[in-house]
Amino acid sequence: MKQILIETQTFTAKPAKLVEGKSSTGNPLVEGILATAEVKNGNGRYYSKDLWEREINKYMDSVKQNRALGELDHPDSSIINLKNVSHNIKKLWWDNDNVMGVIEILPTPSGNILAALFQNGIPVGVSSRGMGSLKQMGELMEVQDDFELLCWDFVSTPSNPGSYMKKAGMMNESKLPNQNNQYQKVNSIITDILCANGTCPIF
Repeated sequence: MKQILIETQTFTAKPAKLVEGKSSTGNPLVEGILATAEVKNGNGRYYSKDLWEREINKYMDSVKQNRALGELDHPDSSIINLKNVSHNIKKLWWDNDNVMGVIEILPTPSGNILAALFQNGIPVGVSSRGMGSLKQMGELMEVQDDFELLCWDFVSTPSNPGSYMKKAGMMNESKLPNQNNQYQKVNSIITDILCANGTCPIF
């Protein structure tokens, strides 16, 4: 039976800060690894390169049509919610077994938050979202041929790639000298963005 499959890994943007190069609309661009084939990921799942190549080839239609959109944080849905869109993938290619991408950060409310996180050196994760079924193969759960890639989203970075629910583990394993200050900084950035027009929403 098909289910939503979410795989997360730390996104290391090139350059480390937000901007080197901008899109034709003047929006900032970031580049990094989006997925890796032929390895056991943090969820114990395995994607063959043939499967990823097939889905990347199909997904290129969305890239060419300028609608390879993604959200900030994962919904439990197969639908991309336009009000939460933060970015658009502009280019995809292979580097050995890594799927690489150039991503445009959009000037939407979610995109502004994502841009501020990058600009302030806050680590984030990039996460594929797809639909498919799994088959137990020894210690691995192999993703089956019915897999369909939906999009890539940006999420808070887990300590273990592919393990979205282990944010507490990230705090324990983080190299940041003071994690509490780091989260206060994130909250401050988000509040500044949401309250930029002089009024703040009620949370």
